[in-house]
Amino acid sequence: MQSRQSVVLTLAAALMLAGATMSAAQSAPKSDKSAKDAKSSKDGAKSSAKSAPAPAKPAAAGSTEPNLIGQFGTWGAYTASPNGKKVCFALAKPASSKTNPPNKPRDPSFAFVSTRPAEKVVNEVSIMIGYQLKPGSEGSVEIGNARYAMYAQGDGLWIKNAAEEDAMIAALRKGSDAVVKGTSAKGTDTIDTFPLKGLSQALDRLAQECKR
Repeated sequence: MQSRQSVVLTLAAALMLAGATMSAAQSAPKSDKSAKDAKSSKDGAKSSAKSAPAPAKPAAAGSTEPNLIGQFGTWGAYTASPNGKKVCFALAKPASSKTNPPNKPRDPSFAFVSTRPAEKVVNEVSIMIGYQLKPGSEGSVEIGNARYAMYAQGDGLWIKNAAEEDAMIAALRKGSDAVVKGTSAKGTDTIDTFPLKGLSQALDRLAQECKR
């Protein structure tokens, strides 16, 4: 379990960092003068290139930097190679998040479905909740009428009964939303709703990329 958790947490941290970098780049003001200079002068273009954030690059061997290989609805399909071992995973953020008591601050939450050929792991579901979960507590993932118990460790949730994971993946492929519930170490209850549109296509794409 520890190796699973460390891989997912490493990828989540890398994605949060990448997201922060992209957000900063998108929000940076652009002057009309700079745009004109870039069009009229090669030197201006070079200068702009030096000051602009570097574009995302494919993850190198051994890199934890995720490489987006396709976007399918709300789900991104990524590859990475932490410790030189290839990992393929689908990832999405929730469309809505609620806490009880309301408006409790926490880090971003993510839903992962990961495949790690070196460990013979295929389509493992995990949820990063964004805060430390109550030790020994049980969360859940609800897809339509199906409910899957999840056990908590750190700030992540994993399926309690591994024998149900294939059924859970089948439900995720066919469902419209997944509702994730968890309880923080301080007793805050959280409900995250993840749209499932595009997940099936993302998993099919990753199956090609990360064949066993």
